[in-house]
Amino acid sequence: MTERKPFNPEKALVIIGGIFFAYLFFGFMLAPCLNTLTSIFRVKDAAGNPDPFAVIRFFLAGNMPKYVWNSLKLAVCLVVTVNVVGISIVLLTEYFDIKGARILRLGYMTTMIYSGVALVTGYMFLYAGDGIMTTWLKSQFPDFSPAWFSGFNAVLFTMTFACTSNHMLFLRNAIRGIDYNTVEASRNLGAGPVKTLFQVVFPTLLPTLFSLTVMTFITGLCAMSAPTLLGYDSINPEIVRLAGSSVADESFPQARAALLSIILACFTIVLLTILSSYERKGHYLSVSKTKAKLQKQKIENPVANILAHIYAYVLFIIYMTPVVMIVLFSFQNYVAVRNRKLDPAGWTLVNYFGQEDYSYMSSRGTYKTRVGSISGVFSNEATLGGIHTSFVLSVIAAALACIIVVIACNYIFKHKKSGTVLEYALLFPWLLPTILICYSYRVFFNSSDVWYVFGQNLYYADRVRILIVLAYTVVKLPFSLRMIKASFYAIDEELEDAARNLGSSAVRTFLKVKLPIILPSVLAVFALNFNSLFTEYDMGATFASTYGTTYAMVIQAMCRDEGLYGYNVNASGRRCASTVFIMIVSGLILYLVYGVGSRDLSERLEIKKKRRKRIDKVKSKLAKQS
Repeated sequence: MTERKPFNPEKALVIIGGIFFAYLFFGFMLAPCLNTLTSIFRVKDAAGNPDPFAVIRFFLAGNMPKYVWNSLKLAVCLVVTVNVVGISIVLLTEYFDIKGARILRLGYMTTMIYSGVALVTGYMFLYAGDGIMTTWLKSQFPDFSPAWFSGFNAVLFTMTFACTSNHMLFLRNAIRGIDYNTVEASRNLGAGPVKTLFQVVFPTLLPTLFSLTVMTFITGLCAMSAPTLLGYDSINPEIVRLAGSSVADESFPQARAALLSIILACFTIVLLTILSSYERKGHYLSVSKTKAKLQKQKIENPVANILAHIYAYVLFIIYMTPVVMIVLFSFQNYVAVRNRKLDPAGWTLVNYFGQEDYSYMSSRGTYKTRVGSISGVFSNEATLGGIHTSFVLSVIAAALACIIVVIACNYIFKHKKSGTVLEYALLFPWLLPTILICYSYRVFFNSSDVWYVFGQNLYYADRVRILIVLAYTVVKLPFSLRMIKASFYAIDEELEDAARNLGSSAVRTFLKVKLPIILPSVLAVFALNFNSLFTEYDMGATFASTYGTTYAMVIQAMCRDEGLYGYNVNASGRRCASTVFIMIVSGLILYLVYGVGSRDLSERLEIKKKRRKRIDKVKSKLAKQS
């Protein structure tokens, strides 16, 4: 007689979790993307016969290569301009001794608190045809073209300064970690500051610079908000346009959108393969046994020192001008905002709170009044709806990504072989551009034939929000995995062994021992995910519908019909106020990540202990007084 093994709830949880993850991976990662790939070869000709190569012939004969070339041109140029500006601002604030470096650093980091469509509209507020700077230049130079800030040059200029936030995050940390002993040794051997910079400092930064270059190239290749708003024909806006088109408008638009998505995916896979190959080669750093903190280097040449200061503050003005102007004009009435001129008597809070009526003269010469046509961010139904939709969807998606990754990392560290398969599955979305995943979801789930979602059309009516949450979550899985997995290395295995020896189950050990240690990193990843999703534009544009209008889409549409028939009169002012609101939310998130969230367990316990002492002290004083 064989003895019956007792029921093991932990093993049952692993089996159930494995089945559920397989359902998610094959159903929401592989199946939609494979459907997009095969749709290229399922098109039919005018007679209704299958023509698998029709899309490819159309691609070669039509103007579709133009979009690919434009995206490649933008990506290559961005690699140069972003690296030049990004490296220079990091050196000016962290390596060279520049006066006012702290203030400069704050200005250079403003792109971290507003990005995407908010940043692009900020630059348009200054440089577009009716922008502040363009209006002033037109008054000074009558022949000046008001359409100068559009197309490729405008996109390149805007994205150059928008993409340097990665340098301020990653390259800044890398350069601050340089061992000053190596720099000092180089100077003692007679090397000048320029030679030391290029032969000692830069070689240690090459891995970070290479990663930033790849990230910048992919960003330029998959750009969406800037090309859309500034009128530049690139791949992503064309994919979104074709996704919303029909066969009655043009030939097989969905298949053409799928082909462009696959081309983007191929570029992304090649770049990630190159990056992985480069990382596997290994890199060597020259450091001493006692590492010294990097000290800022003085620029000895007076002419070079003056030029460096001028360059630093010119960049500071470029970074800060949109921020300052948006904040100022968010408190101006609609007349001042429309004329792009600050009015000392036009200060108001109506762009944030409250409503006002608007009276105007109609074409028939009679006065009309639109009740509540002037409204603030928190008094306008459309804006509040966009904020609510983006907030809820972003919180759910950011939380889901963190929960899935935390459970997966706990499994990965326990099971090496199957854990490796799980890890690669979670990294799968990194192989594909975001637009391909979203487009695949939109097409694949826009029917009632998908059995594993119970035959529900997820793109129909309010169910599109479920689709957006799924896309948000899938896109954020690789980033969450890389960040949270690193925090698991900080867990001492002896703590887990001690908990097991005391009779604690695996679930209890995880909740009581592991989770408190990794919680700061998990909260930081949650905050960063939410920060990027709250103002996300690319996915919102792909899933755009009445029930799925996100905050970024509302911001983009604010000024499209401004003042038409007396409606939406202060849309530009409300857009400025919306950008300020995004800055506040993003700034708070960054403080929670790099301030409160960066504290480890011992620091949090010490702060909690001090807080308790202060509370007890106040209580004792109150007791004595009573």
